[in-house]
Amino acid sequence: MTPATTTISRHLSEEQVRLPDWTRAILELLNSFALVGKIISREVSRAGLSQGLDENGSQNSQGEQVTKLDVLAHNLICHVLSHSFQVCIMVSEESESPLEVPDNCSRGNYVVLFDPLDGSSNIEINASVGTIFSIYRRISIDGKGTIGDCLQAGIKQVCAGYILYGSSTMLVYTMGYGVHAFTLDPYIGEFLMSHENIKIPARGNYYSINEGSAKHWTAGIADYLDSLKSVRSTRPPTLRYIGALVADFHRTLLSGGIFLYPANTHYPEGRLRLLYEAAPLAFISEQAGGRATTGSERILELKPKTLHQRVPLIIGSWEDVLDLEKFILQARSKAA
Repeated sequence: MTPATTTISRHLSEEQVRLPDWTRAILELLNSFALVGKIISREVSRAGLSQGLDENGSQNSQGEQVTKLDVLAHNLICHVLSHSFQVCIMVSEESESPLEVPDNCSRGNYVVLFDPLDGSSNIEINASVGTIFSIYRRISIDGKGTIGDCLQAGIKQVCAGYILYGSSTMLVYTMGYGVHAFTLDPYIGEFLMSHENIKIPARGNYYSINEGSAKHWTAGIADYLDSLKSVRSTRPPTLRYIGALVADFHRTLLSGGIFLYPANTHYPEGRLRLLYEAAPLAFISEQAGGRATTGSERILELKPKTLHQRVPLIIGSWEDVLDLEKFILQARSKAA
């Protein structure tokens, strides 16, 4: 924990001087997300008054209902990133295809993928929601970005982060040199450093999974949870599940434990999106000393085949995730 006196702008300026591969472009993009976080935080806090939680009658590319705040967040991020002049192409959960930078905006050398408002269905019950983002360097030479720029393995990320809109608004990011968090002070309108060099505990006392889907889990998951509850310690771990990925991951990051959204019979390929949910959070988890896998493969090494590819996600404390992987391996060996 560090005294909340360092603004995010000051921190980013100091990092630009200190780190060898820090660029002005990354500073601009992170400052862009800080601006986005302030605006969305304001809108989320007054969603009930503005009827922002209502569905707008449409569905996104994944067939999910879209709220007015989903649309606002999507449009806002597209506008702010386009006018940062650092982006060549973008991908959003709300759009089936890549989003081009308008011709009246200068293009840069970075690709940004984002989930504008993760867990937006939670707004109607006044629970936490979030924004997730991931940044890559383009691999095309110049001009408009290509789909190949977007379909890079997570290990190629140069920056990833999320913004949590809860009892307070927090921006958490990594650029491969540790994980830092900033909390928005609404009275002065600044993100102030609240957590420096976050380290996830090697083992935690919480697990996070939708146990209502237990009968649909694939092999090894139920065995692991049975073992977790009955054998591991005199103080059994506690279930904590909010149902918004950012909120569940944020608790796991700070307190330790494991978050599971495994494959099941309804979603044999997994449920969460690789590019703008699993990969950025995996980057953050590993930078904090945690682990992130599908149950058998490291998330950051997966080469995406499509923009909205889904994967299982098991993420959190290193030892907890490793334990679960062993149960999955044992179950598969028995079935072979």
